[in-house]
Amino acid sequence: MSVTASQADTIVKRALEVGRANKLQPLTVAVLDAGGHLVAFHKEDGASIFREAIARGKAMGALGLGTDSANLAKVAADRPAFIQSAFVATGGQIIPVPGGVLIKDHSGKVIGAVGISGDVSEADEACGIAGIRTAGLSCAAIKDGRDCHLKAHL
Repeated sequence: MSVTASQADTIVKRALEVGRANKLQPLTVAVLDAGGHLVAFHKEDGASIFREAIARGKAMGALGLGTDSANLAKVAADRPAFIQSAFVATGGQIIPVPGGVLIKDHSGKVIGAVGISGDVSEADEACGIAGIRTAGLSCAAIKDGRDCHLKAHL
């Protein structure tokens, strides 16, 4: 099973709503299915031209390495040679900073990932988490109690 188009649209819509409510910089949101295929995408007016590639790279890195991109940032700090090797091996498809979140069903199975770029990475991630929650899905950040810090996330 993969994230559905309807679920992906909900994730995008809610992520953008949270971004606007918190007066974030223009966001770009990409939702990928479990196979890394684009299911939903939106680039807000004013988002810079590389945001699409960064959003997809955050989501793809999470999918490809099996962990949220916030965790990949920690791996990059602790094991830079590994992340550099993975970056080279994937043709640069990994962006190891917060903003890429694995989407899970309620049994814990990964069904896709959302990647967001536009503001500071932690805020990007928070918007993705809010979207996942609104779509009735789950992610490690929700299960671990690491829910987003933005004032208007719910």
